[in-house]
Amino acid sequence: MIEAQFEAMEGRLEELREASAQPDVISDVPRWRKILKEIADLTPAVEAFHAYKALQDAIAQAREMLSDPDMAALAGEELRELLPKEEAQREALRRFLIPRDPDDDRSVVMEIRPGAGGDEAALFAALLLRMYQRYAERKGFRFEPVDITDTELGGVKEAVFTLSGGGAFSRMKFESGVHRIQRVPVTEAGGRIHTSTATVAVLPEAEDVEVDIRPEDLRIDTYRASGHGGQYINRTDSAVRITHLPSGLVVTCQDEKSQLKNKEKAMKVLKSRLYDLYRSQQDAAYARNRKSQVGSGERNERIRTYNFPQGRVTDHRVGLTLYKIDAVLDGDLDEIIDALILQEQGEKLKAMTV
Repeated sequence: MIEAQFEAMEGRLEELREASAQPDVISDVPRWRKILKEIADLTPAVEAFHAYKALQDAIAQAREMLSDPDMAALAGEELRELLPKEEAQREALRRFLIPRDPDDDRSVVMEIRPGAGGDEAALFAALLLRMYQRYAERKGFRFEPVDITDTELGGVKEAVFTLSGGGAFSRMKFESGVHRIQRVPVTEAGGRIHTSTATVAVLPEAEDVEVDIRPEDLRIDTYRASGHGGQYINRTDSAVRITHLPSGLVVTCQDEKSQLKNKEKAMKVLKSRLYDLYRSQQDAAYARNRKSQVGSGERNERIRTYNFPQGRVTDHRVGLTLYKIDAVLDGDLDEIIDALILQEQGEKLKAMTV
């Protein structure tokens, strides 16, 4: 069964490679890019299948050698080495058959808000914002602020931003939920450890063709931006607030000097929120809506804890604890995210065998 699926992939890959060299395909740039992407997606799976078949051939030859008294000992030793590799390679093949999240290749819209903890929660939200900026730099994602509202103490009341780049959603989707911090706040005179939270929501960025927004369904207000941003920020009505009347969703953007650019950014966020809302309504088992992503922000709803006194970060979903809190908050998130991806793949594999 598994061999037949990979043989079909092998045939499809050969067809695509032939098609990609045709002049009429090369001249049709969108079609050509789509074919190249499918080739890139299929190639690792087909290469793994070739490695698996090579192992099977080597095992078959070793078994034939067992009947030769002069070669039996060597063949037995070779089989003891090859058989575990065959099983590991077969497991790798099964992972290629796991259904992919159709949104994995998308860019993302992320939102961070303070939860329980007052000023300390806002300071924690600012820490998380910097962590994701640094992670974006490591992964080559483009970070673009949409609406970031600061507090007087240097915290964040709300941060909405985009991370653009192939596969951004496939990694960032695991950040949705309540993050918890345990430390002595700068505002604490008695040296007591406080526990505060911030909520993170991650939405796949929607394409224009996927979300149909009628102009009559929008109310667009402009106003003067506020906050840090230089002398220009309060001179013109550059900030934009867009309300989607049917759903009640509201998006604001004041990051750019230009009202037009702020409107474009706000529309991008609105489309992503609507796409997430529609996706949730269509398949509640597959995707939860934004409210269920972040919960209410209470301390007992956490997905991850950042404990400063012990210098540790614990992701409660996989039971992983790392004693490198400074590195994690500097954007070193791959070890945690890789563990979450493996857990998700394992759960999908179990579902496939039921």
